[in-house]
Amino acid sequence: MLVTLGVVLVAIFATILAGSRWGDAELTPSLALDLEGGTQVILRPVAEAEGTVTAETIDQAIGVIRQRVDASGVAEAEITSQGGSNIVVALPGRPSEETLDLVRTSAQMEFRPVLVMGAPTPTAETDPAASAAPAPDASAAPAEGDAAEGETTEGETAVQPATDATADPVDPAAADPATSPAAAEEPSDEPATAEPTSPSDIAHYVTPAVQARFDELDCTLPENRTGGAPGAADAAVVTCDQTGTAKFILGPVEIEGSDIDTATSGLRQLPSGATTNEWVVSLEFTSGGTPKFTETTTRLASQAPPLNQFAVVLDALVISAPSVNEVIPNGQAEISGTFTRDSAAALANQLSFGSLPISFTVQSEEQISATLGSEQLRNGLLAGLLGLLLVVVYSLLQYRALGLVTVASLVIAAVLTYGVITLLSWWQGYRLSLPGVAGLIVAIGITADSFIVYFERIRDELRDGRSLGAAVDTGWHRARRTILASDAVNLLAAVVLYFAAVGGVRGFAFTLGLTTLIDLLVVVCFTHPLMVLLSRTRFFSQGHPASGLDPKRLGVDPSKVRYVGRGRVVGGARDGGPTEPAPADGADVAGLSAQPRKQPVAVGAGHQTIAERRAAARAAAAAQDTTDATEDGATGTDAPGTGRPEGSDR
Repeated sequence: MLVTLGVVLVAIFATILAGSRWGDAELTPSLALDLEGGTQVILRPVAEAEGTVTAETIDQAIGVIRQRVDASGVAEAEITSQGGSNIVVALPGRPSEETLDLVRTSAQMEFRPVLVMGAPTPTAETDPAASAAPAPDASAAPAEGDAAEGETTEGETAVQPATDATADPVDPAAADPATSPAAAEEPSDEPATAEPTSPSDIAHYVTPAVQARFDELDCTLPENRTGGAPGAADAAVVTCDQTGTAKFILGPVEIEGSDIDTATSGLRQLPSGATTNEWVVSLEFTSGGTPKFTETTTRLASQAPPLNQFAVVLDALVISAPSVNEVIPNGQAEISGTFTRDSAAALANQLSFGSLPISFTVQSEEQISATLGSEQLRNGLLAGLLGLLLVVVYSLLQYRALGLVTVASLVIAAVLTYGVITLLSWWQGYRLSLPGVAGLIVAIGITADSFIVYFERIRDELRDGRSLGAAVDTGWHRARRTILASDAVNLLAAVVLYFAAVGGVRGFAFTLGLTTLIDLLVVVCFTHPLMVLLSRTRFFSQGHPASGLDPKRLGVDPSKVRYVGRGRVVGGARDGGPTEPAPADGADVAGLSAQPRKQPVAVGAGHQTIAERRAAARAAAAAQDTTDATEDGATGTDAPGTGRPEGSDR
């Protein structure tokens, strides 16, 4: 266990040093906005019509910006509304220009036809025509009743991974860069035809360059789902599903988000007026958007999957890709699929937000100082050091030399916590806030509590008559359950607090949960193995007064028979127990010495080993024989038929 812990520590700090040498890692954790400061951007909404800027639209915009910032790897960002209209975005540290562009760019909604759809991972080079070939139809049947209401089906149910069956046969010679000159050339972005026949014309829009970007795109990576600026409205774009489950090649924009009049969610209603248990999203387009949507659905309804799908693109990411089952002439559509109440409501809100003619301009952008500053950080660290000092002093007073094990365990836990937080700052963009520092200070008590439980269990075992080695093993098995239960409760509280809270409270919950896991690792891999090694030393095993395991200080009765292993027991007068006084005359009686004898030891009712029971039985028999001999010798009674005192020859 000690070797395992050493390997973990070396691996963590070796990774940090390597990252600082050959990457952008730092040797100290990154600090949050309240301790380091950062950049503040204030966005002002610009509406084409009065009354379109509401609290709901501001909340939707905040959600889009938060998704962008979180996906870019920036942690502890503060995004709030100001005065019910402006949006204030505060980013800790010095964010990159790409991150600032994500904040400055206004979200836009577009409807684009689906040209190619595939699995989210990078794929081999494919033929665009083959990629758009008909796929198994997983869409729902056309709606019953009035066809004028129209229906589309949720395209997520029709997403099929790209397979080798759709790829062109590969010539081994062509696959070798040394024998294929074209392999070293950049893919061409020139369309195969001069003019497109429709927005779904694959031959025109899916150029070799577009296909290459599609093949290389990996939508499972968060950085490829940050959203931001949309592509050119009259060209094909390559993008991801916002959940990272699929990737697309989309045609030019056919309908703008502002062409949507309303979007609501609810249970489907049949023409008879009955309500089913299927959740759907209902769309209604404006007078200007209705003819556009009619033209789009007329073309898509006659296509094979995935060309019969259109993608709803918000913030350059596909939020839905339903397929068209029939022509929708009156601008009223219904999106159905595997919706739940929450997912249907979320899609309706996104569609509603995209339909509003609102955008944002940057009102101001400036560097801000830390809201709390380095002085508060120093005060927090001093509070932590003071708490640590008090714990160390208490451990040394209570456990003497055994308290040094507590000190060493706390040092290992602190080093491990520092390394993990520094590593997370580099890999995940984590930033340490003042509430996070508070979580680290609380962890000192949690960690020390685990050691106290273990040490007290060892001392209890020693009081029961066990040797130190046996007490360490037995005490560990019993204390481990208590430690696991305590850490499980702390971890559960931290998880609930993290997901239920917002803002700085989440930073406290994160460090609390992290240090709880580290506490468990240190107790298992350091404290217990160290105690096993110390139990083999003379200083601790013999109960030196300064060891913290002194039998007298623990209240251990020296006259009590104790099993010490290998069939041996200790106790009685040899170990300092009380003695029985000699007869009053002080003379030898019947050949027995009048020297003090061991007091008969009572056998306790507790658990005893076989050796303990045998030793106690032998001691009791010997004591009884000695008592009988003493009594017979004192009275001078002859044993019948022997002519000598009874019991004198035993």
